[in-house]
Amino acid sequence: MATEVTAPVRGMHCAACVGKVEHALTSVAGVESASVNLATERATIAFDPAQTDFARLRAAVEAAGYELSEPPPPAEAADAVDRERAAREAEQRAQRRKFSVGAILSVPVLLGGMSHVFPWVPAALREPWLLFALTTPVQFWVGWQFHRGFLHDLRYRTASMSTLVSIGTGAAYLFSVAVTLWPHAFAGHGAVTYYDVSAVVITLVVLGRWLEARARGRTSEAIRRLVSLAPRTARVLRDGREADVPTAAVLVGDLIRIRPGERIPVDGAVTEGASTVDESMLTGESLPVEKAPEARVFAGTVNRTGSFVFRAARVGSETTLARIIKLVEQAQGSRAPIQRLADRVAAVFVPIVLGLAALTFAAWWLLGPTPAGLMALTNAVAVLVIACPCAMGLATPTAIMVGTGRGAEFGVLIKSAAALELLHKCDTIVFDKTGTLTVGRPSVTDVVVVRAAGGATAEASGEMVSEDEVLALAAAAEQGSEHPLGEAIVARAKERGLALPPVGEFTTVPGQGIDAMAPDGRVLLGNRALMDARGIEVGALAGRARALAAEGKTAMYLALAGRPLGLVAAADVLKPEAAAAVAALKRLGLGVVMLTGDSRVTAEAIARQAGVERVLAEVLPEDKTREIQRLQAEGRRVAMVGDGINDAPALAQADVGIAMGSGTDVAIEAADVTLMRGDLRGAVAAVELSRRTIRVIQENLVWAFGYNTVLIPVAAGVLYPFWGVLLSPILAGAAMAFSSVSVVTNSLRLKRWRPQHGA
Repeated sequence: MATEVTAPVRGMHCAACVGKVEHALTSVAGVESASVNLATERATIAFDPAQTDFARLRAAVEAAGYELSEPPPPAEAADAVDRERAAREAEQRAQRRKFSVGAILSVPVLLGGMSHVFPWVPAALREPWLLFALTTPVQFWVGWQFHRGFLHDLRYRTASMSTLVSIGTGAAYLFSVAVTLWPHAFAGHGAVTYYDVSAVVITLVVLGRWLEARARGRTSEAIRRLVSLAPRTARVLRDGREADVPTAAVLVGDLIRIRPGERIPVDGAVTEGASTVDESMLTGESLPVEKAPEARVFAGTVNRTGSFVFRAARVGSETTLARIIKLVEQAQGSRAPIQRLADRVAAVFVPIVLGLAALTFAAWWLLGPTPAGLMALTNAVAVLVIACPCAMGLATPTAIMVGTGRGAEFGVLIKSAAALELLHKCDTIVFDKTGTLTVGRPSVTDVVVVRAAGGATAEASGEMVSEDEVLALAAAAEQGSEHPLGEAIVARAKERGLALPPVGEFTTVPGQGIDAMAPDGRVLLGNRALMDARGIEVGALAGRARALAAEGKTAMYLALAGRPLGLVAAADVLKPEAAAAVAALKRLGLGVVMLTGDSRVTAEAIARQAGVERVLAEVLPEDKTREIQRLQAEGRRVAMVGDGINDAPALAQADVGIAMGSGTDVAIEAADVTLMRGDLRGAVAAVELSRRTIRVIQENLVWAFGYNTVLIPVAAGVLYPFWGVLLSPILAGAAMAFSSVSVVTNSLRLKRWRPQHGA
């Protein structure tokens, strides 16, 4: 069985690096798959531990010129996130410091090098030796990261963005040094220095690195916020004493005390006390949830009002919070199919750009106007510094990171980038009925009182009963029953605060109902067969019973002392938000189908209430997968929403499986998307988020490809023969610096996304 690890990768600078690390990993025997994410700087590797181990993987990555670090143990996840955050902040400070030094030194170099534009610049500032002195620290200290990357690329016979920047600025700098040392040798070729190109381009690219690092740091905020939800310690009751212990040391079965305002450290069930708990950070539900004995509580949620004790049930990596963090990390580290084109282009991008720069130099040298050498150098440098493979590498992962993190804030957990992309292509969504469209348990929907001759109620004719009395008597007869319908009747009577009359001698009549004895006579509660068997005429209620059955409800007759009193109807009712969710999905252009094993009459009644037009009823659990396959055979892209164990195969068969968080672990494991709140509007939100994220990815890719497709030829000088337009290397460097920033910034717009149709 394959082992999967996610480990940090260091030394990557652009999209070209991603392919090299992946190639190094997949070349190791026993590695089944490897996916590297530039935005998170992590590699997800699936390998056979019988054939290889992490040491070999690390050696392969090091041989390619990069560094693969050991993944942190689950117990140290919070510390690992803190270390990663500290490392990112340190990188940002270093880039900011280098930019500040570069800017201070580059401004006078720019003014002195462009004295024809700024005639008021003092003559001393135009002195080549002063420009040399100011530029050299920028070239070799501020820009050392690019030269080091170029040397690294030479050693491993590869190329990256550092290669382009180092060669481009190095050519401008060395030419300028040659002009400064031997000005007479270049007099015939235009003795012009390019110190301003070298200094300003490096400074602008470092500025881009700094801004990109800041923006990329914001894309991973969702993980940091989730990890920070878990408290570091827990107050455990052991041997009659309370002690604060590390959360990682809490054991299953430990009793833990929670006081007002504290976060819950692990999952469990309340044993003593009561309170309200804010679960919004896990489910998106804004209202606090009441907690009483036996109620479940979850790690990371916040206790509000009371104090209580709970017994730990899930600890460490098994808590709901830990599983959510793992799902979000998996999604952020995965790769969407839409990224494949960018990956293929990035693999050959830098060599192509080097070839185009060489071709540009040769063309201008041979065909350009005087001074041809300077024109050739200027345009070749512009081609080198304007090309940006980073934008292509960041286009997809940054949007995936922000989108999946934002979804988690609304209780929508998306397991992979592929699921996110597939969901936006789905045109049909299939809902399981019981527990998904409906609440999953019966409740009383109607109480009908028998009518006397002429249409008056029994109560108006002076006989006996009201609706409350019918309900109270039915509940009294059912209070010893464990049947779901009986429990629903008793629950409704308690909700209304009804006093139940004393009833004894309970007898269950198999397949028919209940026979009991009340002070006023024998009580019968059951179906028509029970009434007929006891000789009770219920013709006056038969029409209403048929109407209730047509609505998918179970109608039970109630009789006392041989006289019918009325009907009590119960049904598994539609969730309050179901109709609105179905309507919202239709507005989004999706076809909605209901799939259930219930009878067609019941299924169609629920479907009418929900607004679902296509119903697949009386489907056995093992046949649900076949129904999904039939829809797919019709050419449909199908998303399936379910919650039970019997839904798991259908969820796996669907193009995208969506599990209700209130459902079983098996269904959640089989699904691609999990709705933590169990609210159907989450399915609408998932579709909206998918479409919005893919739109942002498409915008990023259009920008990344369009930028390089349009501006590289402009930098090469293709517009010069027609309009005399040339692109300054300084402007080229500025454009390259901000191309990656623009892609990441566009992705960050997803942080402001909110569901429009869903909650």
